[in-house]
Amino acid sequence: MVAGASGTIGRAVVDALIARPVTVIPCIASRSGSPRDAQAVDCRANTNPLAAAQDAGAEHFILLSASCVQKPRLAFQHAKLAFESELIASPLDRTIVRPTALFKSLSGQVAGGARGDRFMVFGNGELTRCKPISDRDCARFVADCVTDPARRNAILPIGGPGPANSMKEQGALLFQAAGREPRFQSILPAMFKAVARLLSLGAPFSGGLAEKAEYARIAHYYATESMLVLDPETGQYSAAMTPEFGKDRLADHYKLMLDELR
Repeated sequence: MVAGASGTIGRAVVDALIARPVTVIPCIASRSGSPRDAQAVDCRANTNPLAAAQDAGAEHFILLSASCVQKPRLAFQHAKLAFESELIASPLDRTIVRPTALFKSLSGQVAGGARGDRFMVFGNGELTRCKPISDRDCARFVADCVTDPARRNAILPIGGPGPANSMKEQGALLFQAAGREPRFQSILPAMFKAVARLLSLGAPFSGGLAEKAEYARIAHYYATESMLVLDPETGQYSAAMTPEFGKDRLADHYKLMLDELR
């Protein structure tokens, strides 16, 4: 930087860049998925950064959404879609990223697999499929959206490197990484639907029962719906239409988690 007037101009440019963000990326999502949390976090907590971005003169807003909003049946999905609509109506350029399942959402049974416990699957374990993506690859994809003009004003589904795995295949990968014989136990998805209906009877009188009913509906949804792109012509989930990104694979993720447990 040159001293004198040039130095003053240089400092002014730096100050302007600090004060005026170009791209805003909030990565906010409710942890429970309950109706109350969904409205507070998935919708309203994103509204605040959007308003701040507009006030600060930002050009671009990147939203990390979810692929499951393609077929919305749950409170948090409707909340995410409500904010997506708000973002689309704003004057900012936007990029809406809808990842499939993240590795961490498929890691709840790793400790059990290390012990040789049965791997829980829904139905026959082949009801749903997904192309999971790692946190690292998802973060790289989102970061690339900052500088790629082709990704602006678009809704971008994204999965990890294929093929699309069923729940039973995910269990097989875990057992292989753990050096264990595959052992599975089936849970009927209809059980969650029945529990949701039963709890819904008391929902008008108890907020706690209403939340538990929603949790049962969430469980049934993920037991029966794939995390892939929904083909608008057939109404079926399509592995071929689900874009792939990154290099991290679920099997390697399981191996790393098992190494940490040893």
